Amino acid sequence: MNEAGPTPSSTSTLVRGINPTAAIAIVVGSMIGSGIFIVPADIARQVGTPALLLAVWIITGIVTVMGALTQGELAAMYPRAGGQYVYLREGLSPLWGFLYGWTLFLVIQTGTIAAVVVAFAKFLGLLVPGLTPDVWLSLGHIPAPGDALFVLLGHPTAHPESIEIGVSSQRLLGIAIVLFLTWVNVQGVRTGAWIQTVFTAAKVLALGGLIVLGLTIGRNAAAIAANLGGGHFWGSAPLTLAIVPVIGAAMVGSLFSSDAWNNVAFAAAEVKNPRRNLPLALGFGTLLVSVMYVLANVAYVGVLPLGAIQTAAQDRVGTAAAQVIFGDAGLTIMAVAIMISTFGCANGLVLAGARVYYAMSHDGLFFRSAGGVDPRHHTPKTALWVQALWTCVLALSGTYSNLLDYVIFAAVLFYFLTVIALFRLRTLRPDMERPYRAVGYPWMPAIYAAAMGLLMVDLLAKKPLYTWPGLIIVMIGIPVYFVWKRFGTASEIVEAPDTF
Repeated sequence: MNEAGPTPSSTSTLVRGINPTAAIAIVVGSMIGSGIFIVPADIARQVGTPALLLAVWIITGIVTVMGALTQGELAAMYPRAGGQYVYLREGLSPLWGFLYGWTLFLVIQTGTIAAVVVAFAKFLGLLVPGLTPDVWLSLGHIPAPGDALFVLLGHPTAHPESIEIGVSSQRLLGIAIVLFLTWVNVQGVRTGAWIQTVFTAAKVLALGGLIVLGLTIGRNAAAIAANLGGGHFWGSAPLTLAIVPVIGAAMVGSLFSSDAWNNVAFAAAEVKNPRRNLPLALGFGTLLVSVMYVLANVAYVGVLPLGAIQTAAQDRVGTAAAQVIFGDAGLTIMAVAIMISTFGCANGLVLAGARVYYAMSHDGLFFRSAGGVDPRHHTPKTALWVQALWTCVLALSGTYSNLLDYVIFAAVLFYFLTVIALFRLRTLRPDMERPYRAVGYPWMPAIYAAAMGLLMVDLLAKKPLYTWPGLIIVMIGIPVYFVWKRFGTASEIVEAPDTF
């Protein structure tokens, strides 16, 4: 790497302002967005039985906790800003680290933030009729990435889709939220962490309340009979290996609903006693959310017949369940609950994501100014605003939901590669301090890697329209890496002491 003089970060450092409670809140709050209230509808349509609906969420929960326990070892080894970017850089190569950071910035993190804040606006639109998705200032249309790819390959789709770039009241509100949360997180990591803790507590209580009421006073005898009676629970299809690809394809939505658990490691340099608290936050946070997600789906099955889950208006299963429990007031109650959930989720994603670009900048692989730390607030101010700018572009374009579908394969690929990095580091650096060692090593990480590998094969076979665009996004980063490596400048990150 090219050496350079001091960057703006030389005058200040990140501070360890994230306590254990806030670290867990970042894990839980970043995971719980709007997905658990919406995604079950699409999964139910794909699998067709209550048993397989629950199986998808149970398997997703097991896989997620396994991934968190695996990365816990790496988080304790490298308690630095950047998280998974650092693990891939150290365990495989700087190229793989860059490709992860590139994809995270281009789509995964920024696209998720855009999707979450516009979801907030959509549910607010249920309470404020004037807040609509209607584009009132169109800037043009572009073909959907999947259709564009097939056209380039000489296989145009029968009904090509296009994406309208333009302005709507919901998109503008989403952009305003991004700008507000970015400004808040510039004010200090303690401020962002405090907001994260408060909103995470609120959303856990809201989801927990829905679960408890759905399992008790909301139990619907007719729905239970329809879902459990007469062999409906298992369905008529034989339970053979043929259902494995079906479950794998259906896990796309549940995995995205359970993703972002690794975000706390992005901000490892600001976590107090990170060698202990990072593995703790990852393990406890993912376990808590996974259990709640399974119980939420049990509640849905107890309140709504499978057909009602599959045909819920705009896939709002949580709202449909709340209306059964609370009557007409359920619409308002659920809209408020989801707004709290999405706002807190967006805050966690904004806080954490910028730390990856900050770390990349110090390696000479991102804009040099993004490596600076605000001397007053001790936050990566420029990295936060660069992230906000691109997020706003995605929100305004309306392409974020499509792009998220296209990068699921890439996200799974990087999780797979991170396990390979763990095994490689065990060989290359056997004497390096490991305050926490992955539970069940080598079998548990190996099983997790195998599960990710099988899922990638399944997605290649079942959803090629989503797979190849995601790979292309990653591959475009290869020439970008060599350009940035040639002209970028590297500098040392000044770490804050653990005792801060």
